[in-house]
Amino acid sequence: MLRFVNKRTIQSQWGLLTRRWMSGKTRVMSFGDGAQSALGLAASSIGLGFDAYEPTPVPGLPPDVSSVAAGHYHSLAVTSQGHVWAWGRNNELQLGRRGSSTTFSSEMWNKPQKIEGFTQVRVQAAIASGVISAAIGDDGSLWVWGKSKRGQLGLGKDITEAVLPARVEALIGQEIVKVSLGWGHALALTKDGKLFGWGYYADGRLGKIGKYLEASPLDSVASKVKTMNEYSKSVFEAAEKLVSEAIEKEKDMPVIWEPTLIRELYDVEVVDVACGLDHSLVLCSDGSLLSGGSNVYGQLGRVKVDLGLHLVDISLQPISIASGLGHSFAICKSKSPEDEEDGLCVVTWGWNQSCQLGREGPENIPLVVDGLEGEMPVSVSGGRVHSIAVTGKREVWAWGCGRNGRLGLGSSADEAEPMLVENLEGCEVLQAVAGFDHNLVLVAE
Repeated sequence: MLRFVNKRTIQSQWGLLTRRWMSGKTRVMSFGDGAQSALGLAASSIGLGFDAYEPTPVPGLPPDVSSVAAGHYHSLAVTSQGHVWAWGRNNELQLGRRGSSTTFSSEMWNKPQKIEGFTQVRVQAAIASGVISAAIGDDGSLWVWGKSKRGQLGLGKDITEAVLPARVEALIGQEIVKVSLGWGHALALTKDGKLFGWGYYADGRLGKIGKYLEASPLDSVASKVKTMNEYSKSVFEAAEKLVSEAIEKEKDMPVIWEPTLIRELYDVEVVDVACGLDHSLVLCSDGSLLSGGSNVYGQLGRVKVDLGLHLVDISLQPISIASGLGHSFAICKSKSPEDEEDGLCVVTWGWNQSCQLGREGPENIPLVVDGLEGEMPVSVSGGRVHSIAVTGKREVWAWGCGRNGRLGLGSSADEAEPMLVENLEGCEVLQAVAGFDHNLVLVAE
């Protein structure tokens, strides 16, 4: 039976959090790993390069920030005036500033600064990944900047660098409403439900868009990483090294250099998209949820292991989706026999080494996070090994790995189930997003 997803359902869900953005002042707060300056906190607050164990106000930003985005190691903020501010790592030019990490001190990258180059358009949303950043203009145009050899910029064959924002000309004529970025691939959704993909396409993470489908080098190290059950700094660094080496091998793999329509979805209306490090999730208007890409951690949520986009084995009705590095989320309608109306719940699946799924049970099967029952989650976001959610009460809940304070609970302890970030009590939370190891929270003043 088809289960139709109305775009207005997703929009009203998000509107619950955003309706006051344009009518009052806002404040951005951050917490987690400060090693790459992604927190944007002044040295006097926590010490340059140090971690923040509780949500801490980010200084130097305008009082009218309307949305935030967290990349792997950098952060972006969009204002009501359509300006974009950036801070954090700039090794790959993802801050949209001239110069590099070698020509400026870390303290310079730690300070939020407005990105120039948007004189032709007002930005309404920003998107961040590991090596590039993107912005959607109020006219539906897509702009990108950064450095990527995997075609992730979408600017044309062999174009691997953009110091300042550059428009993706291949999408001129399309009104883009959402973009999601993986490590080397990208998906863009249009207002009329069409889906474009580009970048590195191994494992069918872009469907059958490439000339042929093949496994990713990352799969070859998956079994080694999964056996590293002991969570210590040495084991964590060893696992990171294996993944980094595999990512290096991917640089020579084939890519799609410009946005191209996803073949399997020509006749399907898409309503939401989400990219993990090397997998993709696609939600269609008929209620079907598709996944494609690497499945080394069970992040595809399906028994069928064929390459390309195929149905996720989920029994509830998804209304929005999200992804961490190797784990996946769906906010679904839930209805108990006692309830007259549908509620909302978070369903998770995939990598669970640090309890980032927030629940027990088989990792590769989508299951409900019971710890959020009755909390009416309206958005969810995943990092490397942690997860955060915002509820209808404007509260933030966090779970998974607590190292470097990335859960905002005042400690480094891991949490197997969602925990309320009590330091935000009394704040009207509008948005919360997770980077790899840091988080941003937007609150109303």
